Amino acid sequence: MPDTGSGRPSLDVLVLDGRPVESARRVEPDPGEAELATLYAHPDPADGRQTWVRANMISTLDGAATGAGGVSGGINGDADYRVFRVLRALADVVLVGAGTVRAEGYTPLSVPDGLADLRAASGRAPAIELAIVTRSGDLPEQITDVGQHPAGTVPPIVLTTSAGAARLTGYPADRVVVTGEDSVDLQAALDALADRGLVRVLAEGGPSLLGDLADGDHLDELCLTTSPLVVGGPAPRIVTSGSYLGKGGAPARLVQILHSGGSLLARWSLRADPLPAHPASGSAHR
Repeated sequence: MPDTGSGRPSLDVLVLDGRPVESARRVEPDPGEAELATLYAHPDPADGRQTWVRANMISTLDGAATGAGGVSGGINGDADYRVFRVLRALADVVLVGAGTVRAEGYTPLSVPDGLADLRAASGRAPAIELAIVTRSGDLPEQITDVGQHPAGTVPPIVLTTSAGAARLTGYPADRVVVTGEDSVDLQAALDALADRGLVRVLAEGGPSLLGDLADGDHLDELCLTTSPLVVGGPAPRIVTSGSYLGKGGAPARLVQILHSGGSLLARWSLRADPLPAHPASGSAHR
């Protein structure tokens, strides 16, 4: 049954193109999400780069990337989910670490309900690719058993090591990419995706993968939802690494902020060059 968008919240636009919005602007629920897709258009790769890597993460007010259950579903909400669907529809490939695949129960990806036309209009292929980063090749059965994959999906691309590839006996060989001997070389992994025409990359975690992407200067953009919750506990941050990132961290520039029900949905650029400007006019509801 098509997704009608009912029950989805309106989103107030507070900051656009790095500047506060002077007059009220609201993005109302829309089954086709045309206006939201304009706000979140996935840029082409910057000069000298083969991919544009956008991360999409959520955090509580006290910096937790998960709730008490150890998954992000414990802290997200309808506003976050609305943007999440559009980001997936606009991506060539979703990049995720094997630990997150196991924790969050990932399966091969289907296009979000009602967004196939949006995806086609954006020039994306009919199927959303899923690429999994795994050093060991240890993946759950819902990934490795191709016979279980939902109709209309494609087997995930596995970005792994020589040892990891050896463990994946029986998995389609053309979907396994060896990117290093003992560890996954993320530059080689992104180059391999680009070679397949998958240049608009949406990274969905986990925190260790995002830490490696940021540390290697592979991360171009961060879409971060701040959930109006304080949870405490031992939850990870959205980015983890063994040491502080070089040169004092990766500087970010605010692109936009949307708001709904206390949730703040920010878009940050990690590149010096500005993102393409949004049209001055549009179908925003006031």
